[in-house]
Amino acid sequence: MSHLVIAPVILPLLAGILLLFLRPLPFSLRRPVAVAAVLAQVALAIALLRTVNDGTILTYALGDWAAPFGIVLVADRLSAWMLLTTTLLALFALLYGIRGIDSNGRHFHVLFQLQLFGLNGAFLTGDLFNLFVFFEILLLASYGLLLHGHGRLRTKAGLHFVVINLAGSTLFLFAVGTLYGVTGTLNMADLARHVALTSPEDLGLIKTAGLLLFGVFALKGALLPLHLWLPAAYANTSAPVAALFAIMTKVGAYSILRVDTLIFGSAAGPVAGLLADWILPLALATLVIGTLGVLSATRLRQQIAYFVVVSVGSLLTAFGMGSAEAIGAGLYYLPHATFAAGALFLLADGIHTRRGEPGDRFEPGVAMTDRRLLGGYFFVAAVLMTGLPPLSGFIGKFLTLQAAMAHPAMPWIIGIVLVTSLLAVVALARSGSVLFYRSEPAEAASAVRTTSLPRELLPLTGLLLLCVLMVLWAGPIHAFALATSEQLLQPQHYIGAVLGSGGTR
Repeated sequence: MSHLVIAPVILPLLAGILLLFLRPLPFSLRRPVAVAAVLAQVALAIALLRTVNDGTILTYALGDWAAPFGIVLVADRLSAWMLLTTTLLALFALLYGIRGIDSNGRHFHVLFQLQLFGLNGAFLTGDLFNLFVFFEILLLASYGLLLHGHGRLRTKAGLHFVVINLAGSTLFLFAVGTLYGVTGTLNMADLARHVALTSPEDLGLIKTAGLLLFGVFALKGALLPLHLWLPAAYANTSAPVAALFAIMTKVGAYSILRVDTLIFGSAAGPVAGLLADWILPLALATLVIGTLGVLSATRLRQQIAYFVVVSVGSLLTAFGMGSAEAIGAGLYYLPHATFAAGALFLLADGIHTRRGEPGDRFEPGVAMTDRRLLGGYFFVAAVLMTGLPPLSGFIGKFLTLQAAMAHPAMPWIIGIVLVTSLLAVVALARSGSVLFYRSEPAEAASAVRTTSLPRELLPLTGLLLLCVLMVLWAGPIHAFALATSEQLLQPQHYIGAVLGSGGTR
């Protein structure tokens, strides 16, 4: 067993505990500890990605209890890709937060590390019950982070967030309880083996449990019609928290992809393709509804929150097509959408603080300080988010459309993706014109509070540069994404690595 597999789970937990003990110290002393912990997690994610890049699947049996009887962590290309995306996003969100936003509450850094603990664990666990446990950890931390800084709208959105996700957690327990009652296991590799041998009398229960799981993951991923909690929650929390939350919906998408390919894939016998008929139609509908939300938004942060919904629709459209090329396109698009949304949330905070009373509402306000520079950043982020060439959003959508050419639903996929992309361009062009051109006389700008521009723009620049690097390294990244999708579509390798001895190619 390689301890590299468990390190990304242990490190944020220990960092969170340490920061809890350091709570009496000033923020100036706690901040370096928090940043160092996230930097170490980035290094671990890179090391893990390099280790599994050749197709090796690493396993870690806690307490040396062999699967399926003990708890097992599993690292393959997909989980390592998700870890790297999460830790890079978290690094720049934290760098933005330590400018002073973290001091609005006592436990920001503890909750931030526990959020990473839950996220990293969710990507590495090989057991459905422990996936539930890590979901609860990251959700408990997200409740605290969402409410960080207080406020009536934030509290109201947080209440909706809590209630809806608690309902999802209850359904999750029903699903795993049913699967355990029928199969006697919750280890995902062992479940895949048992589900393929489902007897006719148990078929209804397995299908019900599988669709319940899909419903839970669709709720976490904000898939239509379970997306209504997201816009208010993301639009009303603080900027670094909203940026970090850009990865939260991708946890749901990851879980759908993992369960669909491993447990209900082509080798699943009588339940093969159980989720396939649902993913693509709901993803396309989510893409449409999310775009309508983007067009109808009255505030920039609300608009960005709807763009997160749109990104879920785009991502699951790729996953829903089911081919190696389509899944590979989705895996390329996933970090792009995460970084672009995170960057826009950070930018929206800077715009909000400079516009005076209107904040980020789409109505005329005072002429912003540094508006040319911020306008340039907004233009780049808008190009990224809408998928215009030549940046990474265009490559991700092009790969998706290319994969759709061989799919029976090709006219629907291409039509919806292109039309929604055009409408997104129109929406952001309108938003930019209101925020940066329809302003009152510049003399009024002196009353607007500003912050240190270099420290404010460093995290934003970092996230945008990651998207630029995805263009420069598009070939190797797409090759890795394609290899990852091919590995997912051959679940026998994952099953052999977990239930056999050691890793496999």
